[in-house]
Amino acid sequence: MAAGEISTPQDYIGHHLTHLQLDLRTFELVHPHNVPATFWILNIDSMFFSVVLGLVFLVLFRKVAKSATSGVPGKLQAAIELVVGFVDSNVREMYHGKSKLIAPLALTIFVWVFLMNFMDLLPIDLLPYIGEHILGLPSLRIVPTADVNVTLSMALGVFILILFYSIKMKGIGGFAKELTLQPFNHPIFIPINLILEGVSLLSKPISLGLRLFGNMYAGELIFILIAGLLPWWSQWVLNVPWAIFHILIISLQAFIFMVLTIVYLSMASEEH
Repeated sequence: MAAGEISTPQDYIGHHLTHLQLDLRTFELVHPHNVPATFWILNIDSMFFSVVLGLVFLVLFRKVAKSATSGVPGKLQAAIELVVGFVDSNVREMYHGKSKLIAPLALTIFVWVFLMNFMDLLPIDLLPYIGEHILGLPSLRIVPTADVNVTLSMALGVFILILFYSIKMKGIGGFAKELTLQPFNHPIFIPINLILEGVSLLSKPISLGLRLFGNMYAGELIFILIAGLLPWWSQWVLNVPWAIFHILIISLQAFIFMVLTIVYLSMASEEH
């Protein structure tokens, strides 16, 4: 939908909620209203921004690590040292096992999710306008964490680590006993235990991904509603207070995703 075709607030809101999608069968850009959602449709805008922001995190932290000094640090080094110290203290408090992976994983999750959330604070029309009028893209959404596919994919990665640490620490037999002999330690209750423990296990990645998606989608939608329903000269009255409050939300959501990941992996690493 081109900008000239957006004539109503409903069209404007729908346009900003439309992903730039690629059909992997034909490698052609498609409009989501023209094709049904299938496995072969890829939201390439979410993929692009998530990968770019991940690279920004890696390059920035590597640059600061290579140029770090033991004397008085610069502002960027001081900020990154605060983030690293903050994450490290949380990992030490919540993870009771021994693993060289948990701290780097927690740092990556916190910073990466924060950067993806931070895209919601950019002017709502800036990058979509550039994409449409300079790059010729039909639509563009710039907040990867407002895409349920991204958040559930990250949660799936955490779920795989939960299974890995559970089997590593307890063995396949121990993990199977944990699923079948809790909370009722009697063979007759194995089917009930399996259902209860299976639901509990599967609810972890689902709630982890949907919580982040729901909060970021709601925040993005509020910015779109303000821009679509109010005159341009009055939007700042609501945009500025919401943006200031949203800084807390994006930071809190990154922190919650990191903390729950650490807690889930700590629970998986415990030997029963």
